[in-house]
Amino acid sequence: MGRLIHFEIHVDDMERAKKFYGEVFGWTFEDWSDYAGMPYFGAVTGDDNELGINGALMQRQSASPEINQALNAYACTMGVEDYDSTDTKIINNGGKVARPKHALPGMAWQGYYHDTEGNIFGIHQPDENAK
Repeated sequence: MGRLIHFEIHVDDMERAKKFYGEVFGWTFEDWSDYAGMPYFGAVTGDDNELGINGALMQRQSASPEINQALNAYACTMGVEDYDSTDTKIINNGGKVARPKHALPGMAWQGYYHDTEGNIFGIHQPDENAK
């Protein structure tokens, strides 16, 4: 046993983060603050019949990461159907490019972004023709 079953994204502004992930990826949220004893919203990332996991947004307990700081934690990557339209949604909703779109030759398009809370995440569009 050691399979990843849940993730947590630390946020400074809960409403801003919920809006960002809701608008960009279509996530919905459930208030689990009473269980956690702090602002904590379960993130439903898709249908239970789809491959993937659910997680949560939780109130950040320390300083925010700085832009251009080396990644010192896990980075979550979301699978997308259309890289370019997702990139546009990210930018239009306050995200910033951390590492531009690049090919994983013969496999996919990949890129990394900063969310509205300064966290780094990736997006991944499978494409056997990527080069």
